[in-house]
Amino acid sequence: MADQPDETSLREQLAAQYRRVESLGLNALSSGNLSVRFGDNMLISPAGAKADNITADTVVEVSLDGDSQGGRKPSSEWRMHAGIYKRHEEAEAVVHTHSDYCVALASNLMALPGFHYLVGTFGGDDVPCVPYSTFGTQQLADDAAQALTHRTACLLANHGMIARGRNLQNAVNLAYRLEIMCRQYVLARQLGEPARLTATEWDEFFEQVRRNQYGSAG
Repeated sequence: MADQPDETSLREQLAAQYRRVESLGLNALSSGNLSVRFGDNMLISPAGAKADNITADTVVEVSLDGDSQGGRKPSSEWRMHAGIYKRHEEAEAVVHTHSDYCVALASNLMALPGFHYLVGTFGGDDVPCVPYSTFGTQQLADDAAQALTHRTACLLANHGMIARGRNLQNAVNLAYRLEIMCRQYVLARQLGEPARLTATEWDEFFEQVRRNQYGSAG
């Protein structure tokens, strides 16, 4: 197994990907948060982080039970990130955004249905939407972690989205792809209810994925 990046590298990656998330239009001001697994702990963007003030030094190390290192407070959503790491050993990074089209669907309590084959790159024939809970609560953390059991992303009712990935870049790519897919679904609905892939078509899609080792958002 390859050596994991050292702490300095992970901190720099997290700050860079946080800025990338804003440059992609997925977050603005201090909305959203990113984290990466760090041994038995995680590194997470601090409370109040913005693209123009986050640095490697402001990233916070916090245990999965909420014990933080240093004087800065972790993002208020640390429980949601921790819940995903606890439940999913394969999760190495988590990205939470308030991107426009994800929020549009989530505010209507809508899952993203299987209207396009790329919906399948999140692990199934839809992207679910979990019920609303107040930000930063254990209930929200539990619901999000449960929803990601068979998916790499989900929508959060009246809130936004969250994704888990094999590294920070992959998690950000998943968040970006989900925003694109939600936008395309909203556009398609302007012409009527889009057709959805059938069970047979999904079986064929996932078989093609297995044959070609098709990645999930890169």
